[in-house]
Amino acid sequence: MTMTAEEFLKRLAEGDTFEDESLSGIDLSGQNLKGANLAGVDFRNADLSHANLTNADLKGADLAGANLAGANLTEADLSEASASGANLEAAVLDAANLAQIDLSNATLNGASLTGADLTEAELQGADLTEAILTEATLNGADLTGANLTASDLTDADMTDAVLEEAIMDDVVGYDPDDEDY
Repeated sequence: MTMTAEEFLKRLAEGDTFEDESLSGIDLSGQNLKGANLAGVDFRNADLSHANLTNADLKGADLAGANLAGANLTEADLSEASASGANLEAAVLDAANLAQIDLSNATLNGASLTGADLTEAELQGADLTEAILTEATLNGADLTGANLTASDLTDADMTDAVLEEAIMDDVVGYDPDDEDY
C-alpha cells in the first residue's frame, strides 16, 4: 500500500528514516523537507514541486520522472541519485552535491546551479536552457546532446566534460578555445 503524504510527514516528524522505501507518485509539493534524511528513497514520478529540500540527504534516491520544478535544493546531497527525465525547471540547486547523478533527459531550464558539484554527472539530452552554472564543477560530466542555450558557465570547471552535439548557442562565460575548458 502506498504511503500518503500525511503518513510520510508524520513519520518524518517522528524521526523515521525511509531508505529503500517506495514513495513513488507521492504528492509533497510545497512541503518543508529541510534537512530530511531521504537517502535511497524511491520518489519516481513524485510531486516535489516548490518543496524546501535545503540540506536534504537524497544520496542514491530515485527521482526519475519526478516533478521538482521550483524546488529549493540548496546544499542538498543528490550524489549518485537517478533523476532521469525529472522536471527541475527553475529549481535552486546552489552548492548542491550532484556528483555522479543521472540527469539524462531532465529539464533544468532556468535552474540555478551556482557552485554545484556535477562531477561525472550524466546530463545527456538534458535541457539546461538559461540555467545558471556559475562556479559549478562539471569535471568529467557527460553533456552529450544537452541544450545549454543562453546558460551561464562563468567560472565553471569544465575539465574533461563531454560536449558532443551539445547546443551551446548564446552561452555566457564559455570559450571552447580557452585551455581551462
